Amino acid sequence: MFVLGCKGDNLKSALNKGLGGVIFFKDDIQSKEDFKNLIKDLSCHAKTMPFFSIDQEGGRVERTENIWGGKRYLSAKFAYEKGLNFLEAQTQKISEELKEYGINLNYAPCCDVNTNSKNPIIGERAFSSNPDEVIEGAKTVINIYRKNNIISCIKHFPGHGDANCDSHLTLPRIDLSLSEMEEKHIKPFKTLIKENLADIVMVAHLHCTCFDDEVIPSSLSKNAISYLRKYYQGVICSDDMVMKALDNYDNACEMSIRAGVNMFLYRYSDDKTINIIENIAQKALKDKTLQNCIEVSYEKIMNLKKAYKLVN
Repeated sequence: MFVLGCKGDNLKSALNKGLGGVIFFKDDIQSKEDFKNLIKDLSCHAKTMPFFSIDQEGGRVERTENIWGGKRYLSAKFAYEKGLNFLEAQTQKISEELKEYGINLNYAPCCDVNTNSKNPIIGERAFSSNPDEVIEGAKTVINIYRKNNIISCIKHFPGHGDANCDSHLTLPRIDLSLSEMEEKHIKPFKTLIKENLADIVMVAHLHCTCFDDEVIPSSLSKNAISYLRKYYQGVICSDDMVMKALDNYDNACEMSIRAGVNMFLYRYSDDKTINIIENIAQKALKDKTLQNCIEVSYEKIMNLKKAYKLVN
């Protein structure tokens, strides 16, 4: 259920105990050969085949720039504006590059509808401010990833596009009615899920007033996750659990598990992160409800890995 970063002393021992995945950031990737060798080395320590994952959207979110001395790809907005043929070709290049390294999961595409021109975190990462154009761009990208046997992840449900602040720094508030959210921001997620194009859905750390009067991130919200579960039964993952949007929630991971989230991203593999995992595991031994949530999550994650032939 956990995907950890390389910063910390526990990654290899965690893989040996059955860690589900690794997420790589810019600082982990200095040269092509070193990165390929890192993934090979980590594979040797893994009890089961991990998700080797990355955020490689293009543009502002591109993790391999140290290899190439700069950015190589256009962000979603500008790639989409060049036409679907260009978007397909760029996504194919990204796919081939990721496969060469050994990456099997990319946290892309962004399916946010960028309705707020002052949005500090989405902006050009979104294909468009029009939900139908977002759907068109996302379909194009996902189909190319699937042809290359790379797992994709649609993000950030229920939509980060109307935010006026960055969830890395604070908890954004989305004060739209459910009908407004469904008309624009949720529409791409529902459409892609209906057309069986959602391998993983990432949930954002947003307080959406259409789901909760109480100030709680959607990633921890039973109301928000239950809404998503009405039409999606696959793997739901969190955004990075060390983002400051969650600073006021000491037991955020356990709350999120109980809400129905299956997989958790932590950019560190330090002692603090390992203790969170171990404490939840110990608590689940005596808590049948928590134990059941974990078993359901395990089944969903393993079914996804089997579908992509990462495990038998």
